[in-house]
Amino acid sequence: MKDYKKYYILNATPEEVYIALTNPFTINLWTNEEAIMSTEPGSEFSILGGSIVGKNIEFIANKKIVQEWYFGDEEPASIVTIKLHDHKEGTSFELVHTNIPDEVYDDISNGWDENYIGNLREFF
Repeated sequence: MKDYKKYYILNATPEEVYIALTNPFTINLWTNEEAIMSTEPGSEFSILGGSIVGKNIEFIANKKIVQEWYFGDEEPASIVTIKLHDHKEGTSFELVHTNIPDEVYDDISNGWDENYIGNLREFF
């Protein structure tokens, strides 16, 4: 298991980024894929057409999102923590993704850069 930590800058306010990450209709706009999302802790989610699925753990509006991403029956749980901070250019997006299975680490880290953040940058 490996961990991935990275900071990104997005040209949008923390409020706009939070909405883009938590509203299923907005997620659909930047991914062009169906999304199931709720800010209810314990609810299940699915984005990018089901290629990312898991459980929502914690939300602090416009500041923090914590999710468990499913990788089959892997233990311990893979946890994604996103913290949003004001930045002079918009939003500092702090990402910590823990317990990524070794065999998918390269795909996941590239996916964060190219697909997830790449799509958000194009959206904003």
